[in-house]
Amino acid sequence: MSDNITPLASLSLTHVYYNPNDPLSHLCAFLALVPQALCVVYATLLWSTREAEVLLMFLGQLTCELINFVLKRLIKEERPKHVISTGGKGYGMPSSHAQFAVFWAVALGLFLMVRHRPPRSHIKKGQMQKEKAEGEQEGPALVDVPRRYKEGGLRAVNAHLEAYSHTPWSWAQRAVVSLAAGVVAVLVAWSRIYLGYHTPKQVLAGSAAGAVSAVAWFAVTYMVRETGLLAWGLEFPVARWLRIRDLVVEEDLCQAGWEKWEERRILTLSKLKEKNK
Repeated sequence: MSDNITPLASLSLTHVYYNPNDPLSHLCAFLALVPQALCVVYATLLWSTREAEVLLMFLGQLTCELINFVLKRLIKEERPKHVISTGGKGYGMPSSHAQFAVFWAVALGLFLMVRHRPPRSHIKKGQMQKEKAEGEQEGPALVDVPRRYKEGGLRAVNAHLEAYSHTPWSWAQRAVVSLAAGVVAVLVAWSRIYLGYHTPKQVLAGSAAGAVSAVAWFAVTYMVRETGLLAWGLEFPVARWLRIRDLVVEEDLCQAGWEKWEERRILTLSKLKEKNK
């Protein structure tokens, strides 16, 4: 009976070899899972927002993976020998992890810094005039919290923080987020070298391929928008059934939902007051 038992196999999608005695190696093993985590993020955002921009970015990400698949089979460069001896499979040039992560970072940065045009402010006009009169030309900022506490205590701080949370990201904030995404991509690429799955040349090639693919895809989606193809596609019955929309380029989705909730909350409170009179 024992001779007929089929040997078990590991799922290479998440199977990562690392040195358990090396904390950095352990960290790199988790960094190797970033592409899978990003796919979960894409799927979650698609389901929760139904945004065309998220769909376009995910399609670009999948196209980038297809390009990596083709390049590996055209170049046919092996991984480092010690990885092959421990069970590493597939070609190594270019690194798919580096290409995936860099595409995501560059595409996100291009969206935040170039395509995204958020409204100037969500703060009500009267409140904005009050902020300006008190010297806050760019709207509420975290550095003003101590001053607010001295002026009005916790109630003033709470009002200030609420106003701050309803302010669209500034150019500097979007730049910081874009830079953070770039740092994550660099760490993912470096982890492939540290774990020994790729040579530095393979990682650099993957990073370059990811960056070029992201810029090219951004140009493609720009043409899709400018020529009206996106608007045309959103009129298809399937797109309407799935409630696909294109709002995130010029609108803060969280703020839009919050304003709708505020209108309903205020209306409910006013009805309760009328009922209790």
